[in-house]
Amino acid sequence: MSLAVAIQMDPMESINIDADSTFALALEAKARGHGLYHYLPSALALREGRVVARAAPLDVRRERGNHFTLGEVRVIELATFDVVLMRQDPPFDMAYITATHLLEHVKRTTLVINDPAHVRNAPEKLFVTHFPDLMPPTLISSDAALIREFRAEHKDIVVKPLFGNGGAGVFHIAPDDENLNALLEMFTARSREPVIVQRYIPAVRQGDKRIILVDGEAVGAVSRVPPAGEARANLHVGAKAVPAKLTPRDQEICNAIGPALKSRGLVFVGIDVIGDYITEINVTSPTGIQEISRFDGVSLAAKVWDAIEHRRKAHRQG
Repeated sequence: MSLAVAIQMDPMESINIDADSTFALALEAKARGHGLYHYLPSALALREGRVVARAAPLDVRRERGNHFTLGEVRVIELATFDVVLMRQDPPFDMAYITATHLLEHVKRTTLVINDPAHVRNAPEKLFVTHFPDLMPPTLISSDAALIREFRAEHKDIVVKPLFGNGGAGVFHIAPDDENLNALLEMFTARSREPVIVQRYIPAVRQGDKRIILVDGEAVGAVSRVPPAGEARANLHVGAKAVPAKLTPRDQEICNAIGPALKSRGLVFVGIDVIGDYITEINVTSPTGIQEISRFDGVSLAAKVWDAIEHRRKAHRQG
């Protein structure tokens, strides 16, 4: 099965070929004989009822400093592709939401991964709230009094922006920390959005586990261990990736959320688990497959493409 694949993502020159999951997916697609095109999210447009993008043929190779070639850019109708991969990085802002609305127009003819309507309806820190029994105690609010009450109850807390990514704006507020009020004032000055407040989980010092699910099934995991003096376990801020295995609790979490992911067309998903709790469900542009593949010797990109090809076949059959 040779497929025409358009990848909606950030500039190719900006990616880290040793860590970027989209690059791994592109390499696997090329190995399977699929034709690749690349376009930027800003190149997406709706013109007289047709979704088009200013796109270019893409070739990829694992060569540092020479990892891609783009052909001639032209305006192409996305309905002519078999698959569109929506893979640009957050922030999950109105531009991101608009892109999901535009891509919905091609769903009848083209398989969009992940399903754009359900991407829009599943922000990382909000979708997970539909599984409250799997989460640490959590408050989402703009009300400073409620946040102070939550802190009084749980003592040690984490405060973070509701639509942040990459560990930006995440604060650990220890019981003796006097900066909570100032922090809330800063958030309020910058945005009208509520913040998310959670009980701090000390197990984060041993690692925040990223688990990859493909079509609702857990296929691998990696732990991201924060450096000394850092409460955030994001690779962007210096965390170290180390091998990880699924525990019975991890599998319990995956079994609980897997059917909801599969039924929504959320084919490639990364969840974050700290200790016994899930903290986020990442459906926009999850990462981690290169690290897991290096540790486990299994190609997660191949598993993702197996699922996409299966869905595309079913999509064709109606």
